[in-house]
Amino acid sequence: MPDERQYVITFGCPDRTGIVARIASFLAEAGGWIVEAAYHTDPDTGWFFTRQVVRADSLPFDAEELRARFAGVARSLGADTDWRIDDTGERRRVVLLVSKEGHCLYDLLGRVASGELDVDVPAVIGNHDVLADITRAHGIPFHHVPFGADKAAAFAEVAKLVDEHDPHAVVLARFMQILPPELCRAWAGRAINIHHSFLPSFIGARPYHQAYARGVKLVGATCHYVTADLDAGPIIEQDVIRVDHGDTVADMVRKGRDIEKVTLARGLRWHLEGRVLVHGNRTVVF
Repeated sequence: MPDERQYVITFGCPDRTGIVARIASFLAEAGGWIVEAAYHTDPDTGWFFTRQVVRADSLPFDAEELRARFAGVARSLGADTDWRIDDTGERRRVVLLVSKEGHCLYDLLGRVASGELDVDVPAVIGNHDVLADITRAHGIPFHHVPFGADKAAAFAEVAKLVDEHDPHAVVLARFMQILPPELCRAWAGRAINIHHSFLPSFIGARPYHQAYARGVKLVGATCHYVTADLDAGPIIEQDVIRVDHGDTVADMVRKGRDIEKVTLARGLRWHLEGRVLVHGNRTVVF
């Protein structure tokens, strides 16, 4: 049975002729067996995007050597930094940040426990301790960091706990705290939030109450990368559910929670699989 380990190449550069041929030739010359390839060109920005998946056992060198060799290809195509190579043989690590509402946490822990989401969760960090028992029941350490008057000190403690695990994703699973700009920068492209609204509508707090007051017929959720601009980071995934005039705010919250869980799980999976390419404030999801 062939080795299932793969190298995932994600790449973006100014569009021009010959990009696909250059990448394919580089891989072919090394003996690389491409098992998946996707491409997209954005006509508005003139930018080219691709995601290539290569069988690891088809190459005579490891991921580190592949990165070193591919760097020259990237430079020749004008993508000095807009590329990466992930090794699926490396276990993905995810740290979860939570508050009081547990529906997203329950969902993600269930997916991890069942093997559906094959990742390591080395820590869950909460600004309240109400979700400590369910976390520890899954064999995962829970860290309670109270947020009082000194939020800077609390965030410094959160950052210390997160960074010691060097996670591939920091998930704000209804954390209900606004990350300071320095953490947005430090975790750029890794910090993922689930917002209980179909952004850009109803930004900020109590979006279901805002939606109810507006009389909307659809409520939804948005999974996005965290930036210093509140609820305005690049969007990974969104979904909606229908509501009507008979629904109360509580009904909207209940229905919205179902959408939040699924949307966050999808977005996190796509991020960990290297399917999300960010360009400015937009994403390409392969």
